Amino acid sequence: MYAAYFGLKENPFTLSPRPDYLFLSEQHRDALNYLIYGIGEKKGFVLISGGIGTGKTTLCRALLGMLDSSVETALIFNTAVSDVELLETVVREFGIAGLAARQNKMDYVDALNDFLLRNYAAGKNAVLLIDEAQNLSHGVLEQIRMLSNLETEREKLLQIVLVGQPEIKAALALPALRQLNERITVRYDLAPLSASDVAAYIDHRLRVAGGPGAIRLTRGAYRLVYDFSEGIPRRINALCDRALLIAYARNSAKIDRRIIRHAARDIGREYFQKTMSGARKLWLRLTS
Repeated sequence: MYAAYFGLKENPFTLSPRPDYLFLSEQHRDALNYLIYGIGEKKGFVLISGGIGTGKTTLCRALLGMLDSSVETALIFNTAVSDVELLETVVREFGIAGLAARQNKMDYVDALNDFLLRNYAAGKNAVLLIDEAQNLSHGVLEQIRMLSNLETEREKLLQIVLVGQPEIKAALALPALRQLNERITVRYDLAPLSASDVAAYIDHRLRVAGGPGAIRLTRGAYRLVYDFSEGIPRRINALCDRALLIAYARNSAKIDRRIIRHAARDIGREYFQKTMSGARKLWLRLTS
C-alpha cells in the first residue's frame, strides 16, 4: 500500500519468512555455518533453537536455497503428527514412489533406507529438516532417533536438522530422550538482535526492498524499535510495517519516536507486554 509512495518495489517488513530478506547478523551467520558444517560433515543431527520470531524459519529456508543438486532435501512443517504420519511425510517429501498410504512403519523405513542407499551410491547427501520441532511428541522424537541409525559402516545416510523454540531443549534433556540428546553434537541457540543489529536489520530490509527511498528513521526511532521489540525480528517487522503505514497516512517520510510509539499503540500494548521482560514492562508503563 505504501511501498510506491516511499519509492520501494515492495513491502520490506512482511511477516512471511523470505530468504531473500535474510539479515546475517554475526549470530545468524554463525548458525548458518553450523548448519552447513553439520550437513557437509555428515554429523547426523543439528539442532537450531531460539525464541518465537528470532528468524529460525527464514534461516532454514535460506539454507535450502543454498544447497546444490548433490543434496536431496525433505522439509517438514507440520509436527503435530504420529510416528507413522511422520514417516509417511518423510517418504513423500523425498519423492519416494511406489508406496500407498497407510503402510506400517517398517514399510516406510525400508523404502527410505533403499532410497538413501541409492542416493549415497550416486554420491549424494540427504537432509531432513524439521521445523517447529518443539511440538514433536516423545514417541516421534524417538522415531527420529531411529532414523539416524540408517547409515553405512562409515557415515550417516541421513542428516537431520531439528529447528524449534527453547522447549525442544527442555524435552531433549528428559531422561527418556537421553539417547537422542547425546547424538546431537552440533547445536546453536539464536538470541534476539542487539540494538546496533536492529538498526542494521531495518536498513538491510529497506535496501532489499529497493530503498531506503524517501524514508528516514531518526536515531531515537531506531532505539525505540529496539526497546519495544527487544531485538526480535518478527516484532521489528510488525512495528516498522505499522510505522510506515502511519507515516504514509501523514504524508511524511520521516519516522521518529512519536510515530514508533503510535505504531506500538496501534498494534496493541499487550502484543509487546506478553513477551517483554519485567524491566521492559516497567519501562513501557512509564513511557506510555
